[in-house]
Amino acid sequence: MDIKTIPLSSLTADPQATLLECANSGRPVLVELPDHRLVALQPIQGNDTDSLIDELLASNTALQALLAKSKAGPRKPFVRSSAP
Repeated sequence: MDIKTIPLSSLTADPQATLLECANSGRPVLVELPDHRLVALQPIQGNDTDSLIDELLASNTALQALLAKSKAGPRKPFVRSSAP
């Protein structure tokens, strides 16, 4: 697998172009931080996102607490606007 390595300055100079290139090429991009650590950006396929979202939601304790608080609170009905 071909992996592109870029300095952090390239990502911060034009993040949209870098992310689009990663997504369109399908290849991971390693971003080298100033302290020489690396962060990987990796595109995911459209059908992989459902399981990834499920895993992220299942492991996010802050979101789980927010959902529990919401479920415990009173429910307000949705009101349709009468505006045309």
